[in-house]
Amino acid sequence: MGSVIIGSGRSLPKRTVTNDELGAIVDTSDEWIVPRTGIRTRQIATEETCTDLGAEAALRALGQAAGGWQREEGAIDPATLDMIICPTLTADTHFPSQAARIRERIGAENAVCYDMSCACSGCVYGISTADLMLAGSAFDRAGAEAAGRVPRRNVVRRVLVVAAERLSRLVDWDDRATCILFGDGAGAVVLEWRDGEDGVLSSYMENTDDTARTLWCDSAFCARETPFAAEGEGAAEREGLDPYMRMAGQAVFKFATAAMMRCTEEALERAGLSVEDVTLFTPHQANERIIRYAAKKMDLPMERFQLIIDHVGNVSGASALIALNEALCDGKITQGDIACMTAFGGGLTAGSCVIRI
Repeated sequence: MGSVIIGSGRSLPKRTVTNDELGAIVDTSDEWIVPRTGIRTRQIATEETCTDLGAEAALRALGQAAGGWQREEGAIDPATLDMIICPTLTADTHFPSQAARIRERIGAENAVCYDMSCACSGCVYGISTADLMLAGSAFDRAGAEAAGRVPRRNVVRRVLVVAAERLSRLVDWDDRATCILFGDGAGAVVLEWRDGEDGVLSSYMENTDDTARTLWCDSAFCARETPFAAEGEGAAEREGLDPYMRMAGQAVFKFATAAMMRCTEEALERAGLSVEDVTLFTPHQANERIIRYAAKKMDLPMERFQLIIDHVGNVSGASALIALNEALCDGKITQGDIACMTAFGGGLTAGSCVIRI
């Protein structure tokens, strides 16, 4: 029994930004970027909102729009969704939640909604949380049926996990260290509890204190004053606030490579599997060098890893969901195959999940 992926979708903005275009605004070039990151182009939202991107990915995952993948033929009714979880750093509004805005757009009238803030690990944290909710609800329903009573909690049979990001709004376009890396987009999966089938086989999540501020973005609203502070009170703190994403590249690379290996190994051990059992790895796409490092450490060919960073860049928590969707749509993984999704990001967050498709 388990949480089975029954739909998958992705959405990217229309505007493609090349490395040469970035070279026109900061001191960089295609020759500098590609060897260090693997990125050639990324999609930047110039007119699309986070709601636009998230809703399109969700509708494709549901089969309500072309371009997605469904486990079985036929579209999935949005009204059958019991919950929407949206990992995001760039919601269009503080409230309603981004998940609630997507719910309204797609017509998921029965879904309970909330957002998650876990940076690039949003794909894993979202799937893991959905799996826990689905398993807990199944246990609650079984107990209620045995006791002849109603379930004590919300019934959750279908969950939409949709990670949507416009990181272009957090990037300082004068900062070469970050502006070359990030893109915008959304990825989504629909998970359904099925008593007789495997789905999410295992998951692992962790947090590491970012005491050195290796990957950081201050909250913009913290710069606002209140009418209750004494004159000058808090001025020094407000003066030091930075509304843009900042990253200590080498420190993040060291954290990411270690976290990717550690989390992958832990999730596979929990599933009772080895790397040889995995059909395809669909990792977070932060830097091609990180993925190549992991492949070398696991003594695996790069063909076992889904690479999309060359044309989408780093789309935070949506990256691995976009990679999974591309692999499904291209037939690189099919029903019965095993995928391993590993991610790491600000927080510092990291995690991995093993999924039977």
